[in-house]
Amino acid sequence: MLVVHHLSKSYGITPVLSNISFVVNPGEKIALVGPNGCGKTTLLRILAGQEHADSGSHQFNPPDLSVGYLPQGGSFTADDTFAEYISRAEGDLPGLSLQLEELAGQLMHSPQNSDLQRKYDGVLSQIEERSSTAASAPAVLASLGLDHLSGDLPLSALSGGQKTRLGLAGILLTNPRLLLLDEPTNHLDFEMLEWLENWLLHSRCAVLVVSHDRAFLDNVAQNILELDATTHTLKAYTGNYSDYLEQKENERNKQWAEYRDQEMEIRRMKQDIARTKQQSLKVELSTTPRQPGIRRIAKKVAKKALSREKKLDRYIESDERVDKPQDSWQMKMDFASAPDSGRDVLILEHLSIGYAQTVILSNLNAVLRYGERAALVGPNGCGKTTLLRTAGGSLPVLAGRCRLGANVIPGYITQEQEELDSGFNALTTFQRSASLNETDSRAFLHKYLFSSDDVFTPVGSLSFGQRARLTLACLVARGCNFLLLDEPLNHLDLPSRAQFEQALMDFEGTILTVVHDRYFIQRYATSLWQIENGKLIEIKQ
Repeated sequence: MLVVHHLSKSYGITPVLSNISFVVNPGEKIALVGPNGCGKTTLLRILAGQEHADSGSHQFNPPDLSVGYLPQGGSFTADDTFAEYISRAEGDLPGLSLQLEELAGQLMHSPQNSDLQRKYDGVLSQIEERSSTAASAPAVLASLGLDHLSGDLPLSALSGGQKTRLGLAGILLTNPRLLLLDEPTNHLDFEMLEWLENWLLHSRCAVLVVSHDRAFLDNVAQNILELDATTHTLKAYTGNYSDYLEQKENERNKQWAEYRDQEMEIRRMKQDIARTKQQSLKVELSTTPRQPGIRRIAKKVAKKALSREKKLDRYIESDERVDKPQDSWQMKMDFASAPDSGRDVLILEHLSIGYAQTVILSNLNAVLRYGERAALVGPNGCGKTTLLRTAGGSLPVLAGRCRLGANVIPGYITQEQEELDSGFNALTTFQRSASLNETDSRAFLHKYLFSSDDVFTPVGSLSFGQRARLTLACLVARGCNFLLLDEPLNHLDLPSRAQFEQALMDFEGTILTVVHDRYFIQRYATSLWQIENGKLIEIKQ
């Protein structure tokens, strides 16, 4: 279905992909994993025809294979309406019909023209496919929970989860046989996550997916392709994500064992060479020219030592040498000790929230107390982000009260990272949040995987993962004791997610976060704030 052969890509002098080769078979579900910035999105964009490789090739079988691509962050035009987006996804039926009429007229005059007949058959096939797509649109939209949306609704008014679902609807309406999905689980609620998993598992489509959702990868992936950020090469593993981790651990243990055996052998050889040299020198110093036989033996021993020394040098420089296992560069996130706040951190009293005259949730009553780590969950579009924005002070209260307790210092990370200004570089952005000089700021950002040159990259040119790490760095530097986090795990790679979880476990303050990562909730949340049927329900974990 898809064959990738020796694909390479660089940006300037920086290599991203090196000699990548793999095959996707019909119906196969493959996950592409690796740290942020290693080239996963670049590879998908090349396969989707949105970028070109420097060398190598990829072929689809058949060549006109229907491919659906869901880019990270979506690909929406700000001025588009819901109906306009769906119409484009369904295809231009009127235009195809007109083209078919023109070809039919030409065939009447040239009935033996095989090229015209081939074009006619191709357009007819597209019309039949698009007609089927248009007929299936209501069912697809209903299955994704989008059928209630008004056609004239601007896409800018959709929540993050609704945008992800709309992007999925757009590609499903093209009847793809191969899906290229870049972070399809971002912003999806539990119901939609389960729907997507079931759809992919029962679909005959082949799938190449980039995701940092561990439960999703375990449930969907049959095989794993790992992109190495250092060598820029690809390695294949059989099984789901947990199987991949087990194989990686076994590989690492084996490498450590071989490395220890190798180092022991090198030490033994060095000791043997030193002992032989010492023996030869001792014989030479204890004899006289009148004892030529013994001296000849000593020279042979010295020659033997030299031969062993050359053999050792060749071994150390050979490809057979086992390298010492290295730990990858990981985010070193550490929240500073949060200043104490009052016992009650966030108090909601008969609260109504929304925008202007549109009430989204009403009569909310809850208290978040010091030290709690609450996960705010509920369906896409139910008001989770609106509640966070109201609690953070960026949206006015419509009715009731929403107040912070004594000595509470809030820190808010938005879902779309709007707090970052694309006109500044990473260093300037950080320094606007932290009272640190350039040297200390760069050292701080280094903990968040920003190299010496990365700090001067404009925010608009950073990857989604880099922006997420920069936002976290700014929040940590401010010394907040109440964290309001809207999908903080989105775009973080798996090692960074694990480190972020541990940092939250160690955080001494209070946390309210919107999150859909099931593994994350089970590990870190002390309670759930669940929005269901317009009500806020607190569930202790």
